[in-house]
Amino acid sequence: MSLTSEEINYLVFRYLQESGFRYSSYTFQHESQIHKSEYRNANIQPGALIDVLHKGLQYMDIETHLDEDGNEIECDVPMTLLGPHRCEVSKKGGHKRAESVSSAIATGYKRERKEDKKNQKDREKRARKDNPQSPSAGQSLVNGQETTTNGNDYKEEGEGDDVVMADADQQTSSVIEIASNEALILKGHQNEVFSCAWNPQIPLMVASGSGDATARLWQVPAEGDEVPEPIVLNHLPNLNDNKDVTTLDWNPSGTLLATGSYDGQARIWTPRGELRCVMTQHRGPIFSLKWNKKGDLLLSGSADNTTVVWNPETGDMKQQFELHKLAILDVDWMDDTTFASCSTDQTIRLCKVGSTKPLRTWHGHEDEVNAVRWDPTGEWLASCSDDTTAKIWSPDSDQCVQEIRGHELQIYTLQWAPYFERSGPDASPRILATGSFDATIRIWDALRGTCLHVLKNHTEAVYSISFSPDARLLCSGSFDEMLNIWDAKKGTLLKTYKGNGGIFEVHFNKTGEKLAACTSSKQVVILDMKS
Repeated sequence: MSLTSEEINYLVFRYLQESGFRYSSYTFQHESQIHKSEYRNANIQPGALIDVLHKGLQYMDIETHLDEDGNEIECDVPMTLLGPHRCEVSKKGGHKRAESVSSAIATGYKRERKEDKKNQKDREKRARKDNPQSPSAGQSLVNGQETTTNGNDYKEEGEGDDVVMADADQQTSSVIEIASNEALILKGHQNEVFSCAWNPQIPLMVASGSGDATARLWQVPAEGDEVPEPIVLNHLPNLNDNKDVTTLDWNPSGTLLATGSYDGQARIWTPRGELRCVMTQHRGPIFSLKWNKKGDLLLSGSADNTTVVWNPETGDMKQQFELHKLAILDVDWMDDTTFASCSTDQTIRLCKVGSTKPLRTWHGHEDEVNAVRWDPTGEWLASCSDDTTAKIWSPDSDQCVQEIRGHELQIYTLQWAPYFERSGPDASPRILATGSFDATIRIWDALRGTCLHVLKNHTEAVYSISFSPDARLLCSGSFDEMLNIWDAKKGTLLKTYKGNGGIFEVHFNKTGEKLAACTSSKQVVILDMKS
């Protein structure tokens, strides 16, 4: 096997192109005469240079940690491409070398956590059958107190507003069941589809991310036309054996899509499928990616315990925050330079780009914090946790301003209603929805901590919820393969769809006319909300 300078030059040239260094790639092409080389039209995978370097690093790792007799040397320190390597033996001893950072945190991966929590939920659900203290079918919880409901308006003592509670039976006789032939099924992924997101400016373009090492861009037809072939965004080669595309997010103008992968790499793509840059600062799976409102910064949170702020124009890291002690599960921007991150270390950090210290460190949750979301104004942050509570925080206080209790098991996801009357006599409450492993969704007046509706039609954990843009509808997806569409104001069930796989994520498009759901059965399901 031989390696020529022309081959190396071509790999470097392609890397410069993929990373968005247009002037540098042009200059390098001219100086290295790549355009005259026999390799000028070579078909190589994106990220080939990174893949070659990674494999070389793995070989160096093996070579360094073998003694003269061919036995493996114990070492806890991961290899680095630059700088010397000094072996350190684990204080705990043992016969195997410590796993790399990405392997060691693999047990924290969300999908595995979901399965563990699902099993725990089943055990606890069975245990509750013999527990007479659990709320029955005709009861709901308001501020932690059981309240029998019958679908009529309910007025709390001491409150000036009427609080309408949903009938626990939901009176399913009026519910519309969406037939399977009424759904558009997008097929092509070779593994589970974990995430989906509509383009914020192109109403019928939806992106999906899967465990098959690809994301795909689908152009959904307006009517019953044939679906064009999707644009496949190939994430190979990657830096470990797990090929999951874990998260994705469009920038506000819809011109760039960011994807995060289990191998710790983030990528930026155009709607045409062009790879703009590959960002490789993280050393563990990326669980959350978010653009700021201006679209000039990208934020990522990883199981390597760090958050990174990126310059999307160049793909360069702007700042890395090493403030959490354990894996970061979610991030969200408050404004263009301030963001919150939450972690399995039970804390939430409020950070500002340019500052090395957090503006706030919020304690209060007693278990992993699964998600954080700022309300539409950026005034209030909501968090949810495995401790079965949600909490509301203000940037002006070290303590939570409201604790929300009512769910019986872990709260996995939450969403603010995107629309409300902000002031005046018609000012509406700040509405928050939470989805839990107790198979229910609850709708809250968040600042009062009042439960307005308990939505019951799932039989397994609720993994995803999504409000329509006008906040009139709320959709929920569960691993019971059911997708439910609710009247968010009345708390009543309007429509249901039975899929053929567990639902990981649901998302309304910008007009509210289309709904996407991604499933464990390798499919993306599109429902028309106009009918």
